[in-house]
Amino acid sequence: MSKTLKSHKILNDPVYGFITIPSELIFTIIDHPYFQRLRRIKQLGLTDFVYPGALHTRFHHAIGAMHLMSITLDNLRNKGNEISDQEYEAALIAILLHDIGHGPFSHALEFSLLKDVPHESLSLLVIDIMNKQLNGQLDLALRIFKNHYERKFFHQLVSSQLDIDRLDYLQRDCFFTGVSEGTIGADRIIKMMAIKDDQLVVEEKGLYSIENFLSARRLMYWQVYLHKTTVSAEKMLINLISRAKDLRQSGTSLFATDEFLFFLENNFSIDDFQKSETLVRTFLELDDYDIWGSIKFWKKDSDYILRNISQMFLARNLYKINLSNVEFSEEELNSMKEKTRTKLQVSEEDMKYFFSHGSISNNAYLAKERIHILTKKGEIIDVAQAADLPNIKAMSKIVKKHYACRAKNLTL
Repeated sequence: MSKTLKSHKILNDPVYGFITIPSELIFTIIDHPYFQRLRRIKQLGLTDFVYPGALHTRFHHAIGAMHLMSITLDNLRNKGNEISDQEYEAALIAILLHDIGHGPFSHALEFSLLKDVPHESLSLLVIDIMNKQLNGQLDLALRIFKNHYERKFFHQLVSSQLDIDRLDYLQRDCFFTGVSEGTIGADRIIKMMAIKDDQLVVEEKGLYSIENFLSARRLMYWQVYLHKTTVSAEKMLINLISRAKDLRQSGTSLFATDEFLFFLENNFSIDDFQKSETLVRTFLELDDYDIWGSIKFWKKDSDYILRNISQMFLARNLYKINLSNVEFSEEELNSMKEKTRTKLQVSEEDMKYFFSHGSISNNAYLAKERIHILTKKGEIIDVAQAADLPNIKAMSKIVKKHYACRAKNLTL
């Protein structure tokens, strides 16, 4: 009996059913510790505070995106587009690794634990390290990821307004949150995809599916990704990490894993990561468990700020949040802050940990990054121009909401 190849392994995905790992190289990548780490990072951060089922991980999403990429490439091949086996595998690897640079709690700590270090930049650095370990086998995937490959539609499938990443996360997040309003016809969208003049286009008969996709994405942002309770929980976590960093950098002893302590003690920029492979490797030791484990210890810490926010966080005693379509005036903010300070009986200096304000924004369609429609006459036009309804033009406008959130009580 012949030995079964590792690449014949099958994963059972709750959204798509059985997914086959298509090659030995891809199996090696999935089996890599950097990729396995994604099992320990939730896809939606703290959204399970609102939707209890939102416990799926970045690992789930990456595997699902790879599966959708394979279906898309098969469809494009069936339409007469020449795609070599090397290109096929490289495109699958590029989408499989597109989120490999995410840190704990995904987007929530992207700009607090680190200093303005986007996960896309870290993903590129991680893929580069893995490529060295795999003796250059990821060269083509890297070129596609960086948009340096001459056939540009491959990068558009990985990163654009109608990329495979979005097609998977919308379906997956819908499934696990139970928010049916975000349902999209991904199968039909993929069937309607084509290549024209080396760019990704959608056949005109798929126009309504694209309209639904953009509308669903907009709804998912307000109902799930930017849900006010999720925003409140994230601001709490950011303030908690901020306090831990302030304490550690002032010399206060603090419990945390070695890697977590290292990033609490230092402030790193993307330049630092680009100069140090060791720093990237250290970052890759972090996941959600580092944060949760530390919070369990911090709930008994002697510092009343760290202790209180940790206890509130663990008990889901979240900050009260107000949303407004117009910016809060200075008087309104000062009034809310003073009432909160008086109620909590904390100093003016410490209020920055118990009060946050800012804005959140949502734009379903960016006109500068167009989705192209291929008309029956063979012309390529923007989806906003092709649509017979004004809703896509409306969705291209950035909608901004302003928030103010504050602690409701302290345990002291």
